[in-house]
Amino acid sequence: MPKAKGKTRRQKFGYSVNRKRLNRNARRKAAPRIECSHIRHAWDHAKSVRQNLAEMGLAVDPNRAVPLRKRKVKAMEVDIEERPKELVRKPYVLNDLEAEASLPEKKGNTLSRDLIDYAMARDEKNYYQDTPKQIRSKINVYKRFYPAEWQDFLDSLQKRKMEVE
Repeated sequence: MPKAKGKTRRQKFGYSVNRKRLNRNARRKAAPRIECSHIRHAWDHAKSVRQNLAEMGLAVDPNRAVPLRKRKVKAMEVDIEERPKELVRKPYVLNDLEAEASLPEKKGNTLSRDLIDYAMARDEKNYYQDTPKQIRSKINVYKRFYPAEWQDFLDSLQKRKMEVE
C-alpha cells in the first residue's frame, strides 16, 4: 500500500527561527508553579487569578481589600452603601492556611541535638582550661540560642562546685 506523499520527507532545520525567543515566550506563557499546596490543589485553570482567589476568600489587591478611610466629611447613614460580599466557594483553603499559620514555628537557627550534646560535654571537661574571653563567648552563644541547655549547664556547674567543696 503506498504511503502518504509528505510523510517520508526528512526534517529540515529552521534557520530563520530564533530559538532563544521561542523558549522565552514558551516559558512566559506557561503557568507559574504555585508554591502553596493548599492553593495549588484548589486552583481552577479555566478561571482568572482574581476569580480563583475570590473563591478561596483571598484578595488579589490588599489596597482594595482593606481600603484606608479618608478623613473627610462624614457621610450620612443613608449614603453609605455596602458592597456585596463575594461568595467564598472554597472556604477550606482559608481554613487550612489559618491552621498552618497558627502552628508554632520551628526555630531554625539552632544546631542539631547531637552537636549540642557534644559541645556541652566538651565544655564541661574544658571549662576550667578556657580563657575568660572564650568562656564569655560560649556563654553568649548558649544564652542566646539554647536557653534550656544553658540552664542545665549552669546547674551541672553548681553541682560540680558543691562536690569539689
